[in-house]
Amino acid sequence: MDGISVLGSTGSIGISTLDVVARHPDRFQVVALSANRQVERMVQQCQQFLPVYVVMADADAAEKLHQKLAKREDTAAIQVLSGAENLDFIASLPQVKYVMAAIVGAAGLSSSIAAAKAAKHILLANKESLVMSGDLFMDEVKSHGATLLPVDSEHNAIFQSLPGDYSGNPGSRGISQILLTASGGPFRQTPMHDLLKVTPDQACAHPNWDMGRKISVDSATMMNKGLEVIEASWLFDIPAADIQVVIHPESIIHSMVAYTDGSVLAQMGNPDMRTPIAHVLGWPDRLDSGVRALDLFEIAQLNFMPPDMQRFPCLKLAYEAIDTGGSAVTVLNAANEVAVNAFLNHQIAFLDIPRLIEGALQHVSHRRLKSLQEVFEQDRQAREITQSMMNGNT
Repeated sequence: MDGISVLGSTGSIGISTLDVVARHPDRFQVVALSANRQVERMVQQCQQFLPVYVVMADADAAEKLHQKLAKREDTAAIQVLSGAENLDFIASLPQVKYVMAAIVGAAGLSSSIAAAKAAKHILLANKESLVMSGDLFMDEVKSHGATLLPVDSEHNAIFQSLPGDYSGNPGSRGISQILLTASGGPFRQTPMHDLLKVTPDQACAHPNWDMGRKISVDSATMMNKGLEVIEASWLFDIPAADIQVVIHPESIIHSMVAYTDGSVLAQMGNPDMRTPIAHVLGWPDRLDSGVRALDLFEIAQLNFMPPDMQRFPCLKLAYEAIDTGGSAVTVLNAANEVAVNAFLNHQIAFLDIPRLIEGALQHVSHRRLKSLQEVFEQDRQAREITQSMMNGNT
């Protein structure tokens, strides 16, 4: 059996991953799990999968988990650890082949790079690894011979629609454009003046996908699509200018690849993350995902439209950050994380999110980042600037 570490196992991607893994008990062994603070859900996962290690980012949560697991004979031997260094540890374990990198935000960067250095099959759901430090991360993947498989439904669709032996240089393979689909989120048709009073619960009510709250807000602002453009550019060695975002409200076509001969190849399926997860776990084979088969007669109709950059200024800011280059995308990501967290905690309004991001991009100087330490330092500065603007000090 192949060992797997699931980083972020109590989040939506982690839960879906474990659902797929549970369908193939003869193929996968869960070696390690990680979470932030969700002790009760982690207890349930430990009882079902009996990992060797569990890492909680929060030390208090780790102690509570340890006390609960120690009371049961079947879970008492599980080693409970805490801290970022132990995320790197479980991403590098010799008995692990697959690392599901599903920690949300900048917190998942170090462990993703640790998995690359250990030459793992990285199932990448943490887009920040590429957004914050795409060149550094891809260098580690290539130099250590790691296998990088995209989990995001859009990037997985692109991966499936590219030539099987594709390794970059799109022009030589007749690839003219990536068509990156987006649902448009919950506010695609909301009157602009109503966006002034959007609540966190409204922003998190995605019409098609079941996601965590941070990612749901990113979908509502379409920042998630901007980050995905950056991610796709690094993953597939394609200029951002050749990546077109397409609003597709049904979320049935997950992305497309256009070729110079006029062909457009698309990957379709019901909006369920277990499909791309099963694909990367089984690749190059196919695994049962538990997802209901797509019924084209039930769907009957598919719609497509260009994004409105006035309605979705975060998408416009993402393209501008890509054009600026250097550390601008790192600043973009950091400012967005701070702003979204503040919105979810009712500290700012929904339309303050792009305002703060734009301000951070203007206040922080941009340069090429040459090390992981420089990435984290630029990330820290951008967060401080964004927080300062929220406090009215900038």
